[in-house]
Amino acid sequence: MYDVGYQDIVNVDISEVVINQMRERNAHRRPKMSYLRVDMLQMDFQDAQFQVVLDKGTLDAILVDEEEATLQRVDRMFSEISRVLQVGGRYLCVSLAQAHVVKKAVGYFSQEGWMVRVHQVSGSADGVAKQQFVLPVFVYVMTKFKKIPDSVLQILEICTEEQDKPVRVESAEQLIEAVKERQLYALLRSQLNKNPSASHVSLDLCDADAGKPRYTLHVVDSPSVKASRNNHFAIFIIPQGRETEWLFGTEAGRKQLAASAGFRRLITVALHRGQHYEGMEGIQAELSGKVMELAPPSLPSQQQVPFLSVGGDIGIRTIQHQDTSAMSGEYLIEDVKGDNMCYFRRLIFLNNRNVVQSEARLLSSAAPRGQKQRKKDKKKQRSDSTEAPATSACQAIDRSYLCCEHHKAMVAGLALLRKPEFLPGAQLSVLVIGLGGGSLPLFIHDYFCQSHVEAVEIDPSMLEVATRWFGFSQGDRMKVHISDGLDYVAELAAAAAPAQYDVVMFDVDSKDPTLGMSCPPPAFVETSFLQKVRTILAPEGVFVVNLVCRDSLLKDSVLAALKEVFPLLYARRIEGEVNEILFCQQYPEGKLAAPELLETARTLERTLRRPGQAWDSSYVLSDMLKAVEIV
Repeated sequence: MYDVGYQDIVNVDISEVVINQMRERNAHRRPKMSYLRVDMLQMDFQDAQFQVVLDKGTLDAILVDEEEATLQRVDRMFSEISRVLQVGGRYLCVSLAQAHVVKKAVGYFSQEGWMVRVHQVSGSADGVAKQQFVLPVFVYVMTKFKKIPDSVLQILEICTEEQDKPVRVESAEQLIEAVKERQLYALLRSQLNKNPSASHVSLDLCDADAGKPRYTLHVVDSPSVKASRNNHFAIFIIPQGRETEWLFGTEAGRKQLAASAGFRRLITVALHRGQHYEGMEGIQAELSGKVMELAPPSLPSQQQVPFLSVGGDIGIRTIQHQDTSAMSGEYLIEDVKGDNMCYFRRLIFLNNRNVVQSEARLLSSAAPRGQKQRKKDKKKQRSDSTEAPATSACQAIDRSYLCCEHHKAMVAGLALLRKPEFLPGAQLSVLVIGLGGGSLPLFIHDYFCQSHVEAVEIDPSMLEVATRWFGFSQGDRMKVHISDGLDYVAELAAAAAPAQYDVVMFDVDSKDPTLGMSCPPPAFVETSFLQKVRTILAPEGVFVVNLVCRDSLLKDSVLAALKEVFPLLYARRIEGEVNEILFCQQYPEGKLAAPELLETARTLERTLRRPGQAWDSSYVLSDMLKAVEIV
């Protein structure tokens, strides 16, 4: 500071030895600089003598704990600093910003009516400082104002490495949390580079203005990839709407993506709903500085880092509708572009925004407009955050296509209805618990042309969603009951002459995210309730359950309960998903050997493929049943 022109400097320390050393060292080189032995808790300087007090770690050294005696010492130090500073002067404190230190400093000076700003100090250009200090260094800038009696105004700001200007925060707690985030990020970077393959690393980058997540980054290391000059590091932008796909939405999928891309470190970037993005170039400009902080140490200097994507664009996501259900909370309907220029409509519950609740393929005539048209309309309408004009649901939805693999498996399970009277062309009664977008009951209704389908849905909003946005409609062979599935089945079972369904399907999710099983709710697989299901199931009927359970012990108990009531139990795991489809029947002597089951599935498919009716050529019923196992 002296050498660049700030020569009116008084240096103080409590150690006489240090003061003498510094006097001798600078006597000739910096003659105007003075050194005094002074106790910061009791200084001899006049009131308002200084414009700046610079603290190089003294506060950190004194405030080692939150004991009463320690806090009193710090109060005396702060009081003396306040006394010797002029109004408008600044107290600059260099600190590692432990939470209790920030809390004390911010709390004291904000209560005194000072403006408080916390700056994160940028690392040195040569990286030496970053190697020496894992945690970032901060400087508190406390500006002294005249204290206004009874004033509650607090000015609290933070300025981080990537911000050009300070950001105002509302409370000391927010300021402390912002500092903590920067410290955790620094630790993450340090651990990532010390042991790249140690663990899975992900983080959210938030919108600086609103504080909402804008990007989600996953760091994927592939040490087995042979190093070359150009394969150290790359960024992969996941197209909007495809972040839930197995390849992008699971750790195993991202590892496969990184290995196939051939990079030793790949960062995948998911784009959030409700955010506007200016194409690939805009994202690259916005992210370049931040992702380079996560580059591997082996990256050669001046190495250009590629930004990759599918097809070279960021995809299309159009939010068609957003609303709130009294039972399911906030939800939205969005159209996204998938593979092969196909578009899909999705139902998303915002309390579980990474899970697609229902999905349907759009006919090409109903697909959203392309990027060029969207750019023309950008001033009129932001396509990723506002409601777009509704298309006709019946015309928009491709009812021949089942998007969900578990729905395909559930329909294929109808091959277990071996008797001719259960095949299409004859009467078939089906009860589906859980409507969602309605694609499963719709498919059965359309392709089993003599079927009578009843769906039970607890949330009346979902019937409205299915009807308006997913092409669902009721008729003579399709009925929806707004009821709790537990109550509805119990009432049927308690009737003097219980209804007999050829097929009962459970495709209902749990509203409790704390459980280890998200589908179905635990009450649906309790033995007493399963007995009621058996009561309404025809003797040779099939009971189909979509099971989503991550708790192995809970899953074992569910299978045991099912086996107790339905002795014949088949299981079909869905590759790349947690879903497992269970097919339950009452009589073990009806067991089908694998060849017989596959042949029955082929016969069923030939019957379903009627002339003049569309059929998804990728949907082969027998393929869906090849991996079926008897539990």
